[in-house]
This record gives sequence, structure tokens and C-alpha cells, in this order.
Amino acid sequence: MPLPVAPVPEPAPRVMAVKKGQASWYGPGFYGGRTANGERLKRGTLTAAHPHLPFGTRVRVTNLWNGRSTVVRINDRGPFHGGRVIDLAHGAANVLGLISSGIADVKLEVLESR
Repeated sequence: MPLPVAPVPEPAPRVMAVKKGQASWYGPGFYGGRTANGERLKRGTLTAAHPHLPFGTRVRVTNLWNGRSTVVRINDRGPFHGGRVIDLAHGAANVLGLISSGIADVKLEVLESR
């Protein structure tokens, strides 16, 4: 009987750009509404708003206060106040641990599209 072959992991996506700044999140008041690309905003999604990155762009967001990281998909426009660099949907904010604080210093890494 042949030995099972372990799957070959995909290489990590290449980082195309890096930026640091402050992130915020948008939550319950926006659930069910439409994002700028027409999707409905749902609780728990790993999506985000960015002023100019193309819709569908994947961005690794790292909370510099606690080291937590997640990858989000850009599907909305914003943030529109406070000089923030990204506005996270509930799921991403939860993973990053910034629900209670509302904001956090973050590093954004724009990932190569596949």
C-alpha cells in the first residue's frame, strides 16, 4: 500500500505594498446595508473599506498593539474621518481584537492578486 502524499502548500502571497496607520471598524448600524461594490454587509465578514484600493484586493492587516493578523478583502470605500487607513468589518475587527477599543494601530500589507 503506497504511503499518503502530503499536499504541497501554496507559497505565501507576495507583499506588494506596506503602510502603517490607524484602523477602525464599522458594525451593527451598517449590517444589511450595501457596500460600495454592492455586497450586503454581514456580521462576521473579513472585509474592509479602503479609500482607493481596487475592490477584491486582499490586504493582510496586523494589529500592532497585540500582534494579531488577518487577511481581508476590500469591498467598500472609507474610512472618511480621523486620518484612518482602513475601516474593518466586524469579523476582521474581532479577529484583530479591536472591537472594544474601536481603533488600533495597524500595518497593512497589500497582497499580490492570484
